[in-house]
Amino acid sequence: MHRLYHLPLSPFCRKVRLVLAEKRVEAELIEERPWDRRLDFLRMNPAGKVPVFVTTEGRVLAESAAICDYLEAIMTEPELMPRDAVQRAEVLRLIGWFDDKFYREVTENLLFERVTKRLARLGYPDGACLKAGSQNIRIHLDYMTYLLEGHNWIAGPRMTLADITAAAHLSCLDYCGDVPWEDYPVVRDWYAVMKSRPGFRGLLADHLPGMKPPPHYADLDF
Repeated sequence: MHRLYHLPLSPFCRKVRLVLAEKRVEAELIEERPWDRRLDFLRMNPAGKVPVFVTTEGRVLAESAAICDYLEAIMTEPELMPRDAVQRAEVLRLIGWFDDKFYREVTENLLFERVTKRLARLGYPDGACLKAGSQNIRIHLDYMTYLLEGHNWIAGPRMTLADITAAAHLSCLDYCGDVPWEDYPVVRDWYAVMKSRPGFRGLLADHLPGMKPPPHYADLDF
């Protein structure tokens, strides 16, 4: 069986998990805490980051973008990337937006401070970072509202890897109660559709020891 070395509340790992579920590819999930710097893991990925995907043949793939591209290449159904060059470029732009800009301005400020620091015993959350993340997420949710105007998906008329990427980031933040859904009904409705997909069940079942998600986290009609 394939193996995925992951961290439950990593948006990059969650993106791969969602793609695996959409493609109906089974993989054993192995939790890996990168800050432990485990030697066997570093041999697989010297960068020391998750996710790492190991195929049944023993091929080791690292970085979520590379893993998702591999899965898209070997499993053509359902298509998560458009064939049209212009549409594909837009999907890639939005993937980059969430994995780079959104991650730096929002996810890292909130998730790292609230969760990673606690798990890795790196001290207490930085109030300035939390404030910045809480302010920045509203700017991004405004942009997502704009993207969703006129259609049901972020990059166009059908679901793509851009939707999965955005949902992966928001699902991590939602676990911490950091998404002001009540102020962004368009994004909330889109996310409700995303979390109702079968592939989301595994994510909604994640629970960190000593840290419970808010009641609406696993509620499909939140």
